[in-house]
This record gives sequence, C-alpha cells and structure tokens, in this order.
Amino acid sequence: MATHESPMRYEEDGNVHLDFHGATNTTIDFIVERFGVDAMDAIFRKVGRDVYASIRSDLIAGDTSQLVRHWRHFFDREGADYDIEIGEAQIVLTVRRCTAWHHVKALVGHVSPHFCDQTSRTNEAMAEGSPFAITTELTGEGSCRQVIARRA
Repeated sequence: MATHESPMRYEEDGNVHLDFHGATNTTIDFIVERFGVDAMDAIFRKVGRDVYASIRSDLIAGDTSQLVRHWRHFFDREGADYDIEIGEAQIVLTVRRCTAWHHVKALVGHVSPHFCDQTSRTNEAMAEGSPFAITTELTGEGSCRQVIARRA
C-alpha cells in the first residue's frame, strides 16, 4: 500500500517521559467532565487532521508508509509489546501491551474510559478523505487492534 518514502516529521528521539500520558489522561477526564465527549472527540479529530497533517496528506495520496513508520517509531520508543502485519488487503497493528495505558494505570490508579478514544478518533480523522479507513478495536486493558484497509 505504500507508494513512496516521505520524510517523517514525527520522530522525536529525546528522553521519553511517560508521565506525559498521565497528564493526557487527566486532561481527557477534565474536558469530558466540563465540556462533554463531543468536545473531546472534536479535539482528537483536529489532532488527526492538523497535528498529523503530513501523515494525513500521505494517506489521502494512497500512501500508508509514514503512518506505519510512525507506529513503529513510537511503539518501539516506549517499549510496547506489538507487531505490525502488512498484507495485500490491510495493515494490522496488534498492541498486546500499550506502555502508555499501563503507565497511566500505575501512575494514577485509573485510566480514563476515553483514554483510547485519542487513538480511535485521531486515526479516523487522519484517514478522512483518503482511500483508507482505520478502525480501532479495544481487545482488553491496554491492548488493541488497529486496521488500515482500503474503503469499499
């Protein structure tokens, strides 16, 4: 599904401070409590469209390679237990143990029920207007399956 190698914008290599995920978790809860789930979803959609604009642009052009490189970079960087299967019809990211989710659970004792929405809604927004759909299935606590497939 990849058509070219574009430079990857999202490859920070500095020290990973996993407590960032705890702050994100707290922020998600705050926004949902004050403004509702729709407001939080709108923020995640904006992240997918604007923050990840170059990934989105590649997806619109039919190229999944930058998103796959982004997944690999960050899951490797945080030491997640995952794999990516690239097939003819779809690309499947299976996350068996999400480092961010488990760090938040250990740090603050609970993970927002909307914590993984950041992945689902951001993925959906990145794929908007592209030949791909990205679905996210939560498979357990701190585990999921994300699938990139061509739209029918």
